[in-house]
Amino acid sequence: MKLHSQFLKLHSHHGGPAEVLVTLDELALTLGCTHRNALHVVRKMVELNWITWTPSRGRGRRSRLVFLAASEDIALESMMQAISSKDISSALEGIRGHTRTSALQDTLQGWLLAYFGHHAEMQSDKRIDTLRLPVTQQLHTFDPLYMNLLAESFVSSHVFDGLVGRSGERGKVIPGLAHAWETDEARTAWTFHLRKEVLFHHGKVLTAEDVVYSFERMMSTSQRTLYSYIFKEIQEVKALNASTVRILLKKPNELFLPFLCTSRAAIVPRDLQSIGENVFGRKPAGTGPFKVVEMSEDTCVLEVFPYYFQGRAHLDRVEIIYVPWGLAPEPSETGSGFHVIPNPQAAGAGSLSKIHSESSVRKFVTCNTKKKGPLSDPLLRADILSCLHEAPREPFRHSAGLPAAALQIATIPQYAGDAEYIAARLKQHGYACKVVSVSPEEFKGPIRLQSDLIVFSLLRDQDEQLRLYDLYLTLSQHIEPRTRADIEGRLHMISREPDAAARTEGFRIIEDSLTRDHQLHILYEKPAETAYLPSVRGVTFNSQGWVDLRHLWFPPEL
Repeated sequence: MKLHSQFLKLHSHHGGPAEVLVTLDELALTLGCTHRNALHVVRKMVELNWITWTPSRGRGRRSRLVFLAASEDIALESMMQAISSKDISSALEGIRGHTRTSALQDTLQGWLLAYFGHHAEMQSDKRIDTLRLPVTQQLHTFDPLYMNLLAESFVSSHVFDGLVGRSGERGKVIPGLAHAWETDEARTAWTFHLRKEVLFHHGKVLTAEDVVYSFERMMSTSQRTLYSYIFKEIQEVKALNASTVRILLKKPNELFLPFLCTSRAAIVPRDLQSIGENVFGRKPAGTGPFKVVEMSEDTCVLEVFPYYFQGRAHLDRVEIIYVPWGLAPEPSETGSGFHVIPNPQAAGAGSLSKIHSESSVRKFVTCNTKKKGPLSDPLLRADILSCLHEAPREPFRHSAGLPAAALQIATIPQYAGDAEYIAARLKQHGYACKVVSVSPEEFKGPIRLQSDLIVFSLLRDQDEQLRLYDLYLTLSQHIEPRTRADIEGRLHMISREPDAAARTEGFRIIEDSLTRDHQLHILYEKPAETAYLPSVRGVTFNSQGWVDLRHLWFPPEL
């Protein structure tokens, strides 16, 4: 693959004309090597019929170089070899300038469909079923406490289990590590009865102490994590005996049980303390249907855990390979951490199966009215948000005039395009703006309170109510006290409401109130990108809406 990269370097510097006159000094400078090595590289390319090279005698004399191979073909071959050898990172820089041509996109798209998907082979008279999945997000950790990416959550959901789970798309809460549970009349004391003889991947038997450790670890973390508003309301977790756990809440919360269905609430072994959190994130031991046997920058390999308490999975092995296809500077905005087929009909939709259930992404902008500034004026706020409507608007006339300073728009890199669109629209109407894009971790800090407008996103999946609660709780931090008190009051009512439909209505009332008060403006909503697999059997979805690998199977060829 190094030779491929060297060819692409030469082509990017000297390609284009039918032939190039170049000195050996220039080639050595381009390749970053000695004259001798440059000449060796040229000879190897000539042997492969990638180029022709007609040398001229004498130092400094220009020789004739002709490129015979297309850069797209060499880039494709390099990527294919890289993926096959699971050494993708070594090929990325070399093909960076060549991956955006439509011809290469189409060719690699077809090759990906052939390489990834299901593969079967015989080993010691046994059929080994392997599923290869390409992901567009680099995997860093599978520790439920520290993971941030959808692709990480997908893997984690197959390595770990929670006390309870969800029944696919219907949303019904079903037993997990706990085979039964009950709560008291006040709905603050929850008692969970654990299954017996459940094994972790490293051979340890699950006990109530592991559950206690998992929740106390969540409660004590200083990490800013999704849904922390729920586990921070836990008062005590106690093991009543080896198979019974009682969790006491500070106050009733009807979102507590749905939270336990998420991968964030997965149970980890108590002896994680001796392993160390950094090591555990890359070499985890859970109770799930698959165990991690390999983890590198580009590849994660899962093998079936034959002693899984809910039955052995049909697949034997899952290879998850990081393919940053497209090499776009902006991360995906649409909620899919998996390789997405742009036109599944052209690829043969009849031979493809969806890898996740239907969901959508809603983008919106909110106003920071807690900050002393122009947005504390409701009339000015209304005019600013009206600039984002496509319909014509009346010119704004206000005694105070336009803001003297530029409005600051805060967001994260995934939504920078939306923030720039907002800035451009406002500029058309006389409002100066500047966009500040920070990492998701920094975005949780003071940057929002220092800005005038904040661009948010909401993934509308099976955990939508949990996400809405988290969203409005966060949003209330940069809203003036009266409105904040109203939102927090309604959120309190929602958390006490046992009926899911009534909770949905409560969230709708909050949205309508913020919209009427010109605190919130929905930019758009669109379906999340849908990834596909070559056609499989047994497709069901987990609580996050991703395909459940445990039930997938492939009929043998007869």
